[in-house]
Amino acid sequence: MSTFNDQAGLGDLTVTTDRIRGAMETVIEGKPEVVRLALTVLLAEGHLLVEDVPGVGKTMLAKALARSVDCDMRRVQFTPDLLPSDITGVSVFDQEKREFEFKPGAIFANIVVGDEINRASPKTQSALLECMAERQVTVDGTTYELSAPFMVIATQNPVEMEGTYPLPEAQRDRFMARVSMGYPAIDAELRMIGGHSAGSPLTDLTPVADARDLVRLADAVRRVHVSPAVARYAVDLVNATRRSPELRLGASPRATLHLVRASRAAAALDNRDYVLPDDLQTLAVSVLAHRLLPTADAQMARRTPEQIVADIVRQVPVPGAPTGQAPQPAQGRAAGAPQIVPAPPVPPAHQPYPGGVPHHNGGRPYPTQAPTAHEGYAPVPSDGRLGGTGSGAAR
Repeated sequence: MSTFNDQAGLGDLTVTTDRIRGAMETVIEGKPEVVRLALTVLLAEGHLLVEDVPGVGKTMLAKALARSVDCDMRRVQFTPDLLPSDITGVSVFDQEKREFEFKPGAIFANIVVGDEINRASPKTQSALLECMAERQVTVDGTTYELSAPFMVIATQNPVEMEGTYPLPEAQRDRFMARVSMGYPAIDAELRMIGGHSAGSPLTDLTPVADARDLVRLADAVRRVHVSPAVARYAVDLVNATRRSPELRLGASPRATLHLVRASRAAAALDNRDYVLPDDLQTLAVSVLAHRLLPTADAQMARRTPEQIVADIVRQVPVPGAPTGQAPQPAQGRAAGAPQIVPAPPVPPAHQPYPGGVPHHNGGRPYPTQAPTAHEGYAPVPSDGRLGGTGSGAAR
């Protein structure tokens, strides 16, 4: 059910993603920011970690995204007795042919939903490392390519940690972003009662795109322009996490690449073929915070990585902003004027649950939702300052 030609433009992308978003929001009530972030990661060819308390719709989000697209989808329930071969596949000896035959595992799908990934052993968790980073599987010395598109959506529970294995830093670094569902608003929960009383809304969810559409959407996202100044701003944000006295482990170079790729997808969702600093600021917490380790002093002060990243976003100078001057909103700017309008300071990205929810990393309160986007930047000419609209896909 392809919806556009082989060379997809941003207009086609917006139409298709709006259909996917609309389908998902028939299942996920009152969480447009969460749905948008899931779509952003999908378009950026990344992987998503959904982390929250039980019963808030983590698996429902993953299934809604998977069923909105007509492609191969596998769901794996991670348990302590799950073996790596259950994920990657195994070679079985065929008695008739007198030779070994490879039986693909659950990872051979376009969208893989891993439920409660922290309940599997570290050995099984590590079976995903090569798949997520290189989109290939090596079994018995033979490498098998995974078909595009390929996305892992993993869920985990920050409470009930008995008998679980928290994801190591190397595993978390493979995930492009982490999202928290949070408790629904009262109105959304009331609608949920009516919508879920007759059965699961997933039953009536029909695909609105297919795998070929996702491949073309990802290609259109790769053509979104990132100016040198915006690229430097991304590097400055990530480098600031490595120099923060509140962090004993900063973000990796992979985090820089993920931040830029996710920002390209966010710009494409807004029907822009160029990335603004706003895009980086909006995604910084979701893309960076789960990779960071706070110091003991920061943990004692109840400082979460989300709060630290939000502070870093406020402190790192924005490209084009006056040096040593706080960003001020523009007033009376003529349309098309070649200047950049700094955005307002980024608010704290997350608010804790009432009373706080213990987290496996230091017992810190757990966030509820990703930050919302803010507007305020206008493109400027690409003359050595912040780059203009670029030469990517047709606007």
